[in-house]
Amino acid sequence: MLDLRNLTMRYPNGKLALSGVSLSVAAGELVVVLGSNGSGKSTMLRCIARILTPSDGEAWVANQDFAKLAGEKLRQARTVLAMIFQQANLVKRRSVIANVASGALGRHSDFWTALGRIPPEEIEPAMRCLAEVGLTELAQQRAGTLSGGQAQRVAVARALAQNPRVLLADEPVASLDPEAAEEIMRLLRRLASEDNLAVLCVLHQPELASRYADRVVGMRDGRLAFDIPARDMSSEAVRQLYLSEAA
Repeated sequence: MLDLRNLTMRYPNGKLALSGVSLSVAAGELVVVLGSNGSGKSTMLRCIARILTPSDGEAWVANQDFAKLAGEKLRQARTVLAMIFQQANLVKRRSVIANVASGALGRHSDFWTALGRIPPEEIEPAMRCLAEVGLTELAQQRAGTLSGGQAQRVAVARALAQNPRVLLADEPVASLDPEAAEEIMRLLRRLASEDNLAVLCVLHQPELASRYADRVVGMRDGRLAFDIPARDMSSEAVRQLYLSEAA
């Protein structure tokens, strides 16, 4: 479902942020990426989603090489991929259901949706997405009144409104308390196992990776340091991962 082949990213200043990264995530699989700040984790996700354009290599998502797409072809291809971030980035003055339904706007291209108007036919699917994250009772509540954990669950529901096949999560629990972090990780685990999404998640918490991931990938200096089943991850491997750049 997601297949990276020698993905490379060199910034205009010459800094090599990714160097020949090859990685696959199957449908139904949750893969967690660990690594210190600056190791290339978030850059990799942004290259997959084409927020950044990689310098070289391939990023296959649902049988399309995103690295080679541009313009309208890229816009259409992106409908199979959704991304959530450390901050929920909700429109606080709008209702929860309006925020969730906005995830479907990529399927519409008329004048009113360009201005953010929600097509009526997207409300019922958005409610189903809210049900997926257990927040239907908050549908009409203003997004600005939500707790951090609730807001992040709404962000996941908004991503699901795209009907993605691949879900990228860039430190989705970094700003949450431990209980809310566990809740989000249980949700991502369920979306992989029950909804058959391919989920690639960047974390800084090895203990969460060991409990929820199928595989754990370690990144260091823009390269893969390891790619192993979560059950095989050792504390020493994690320690070396985070100490290496300071050594």
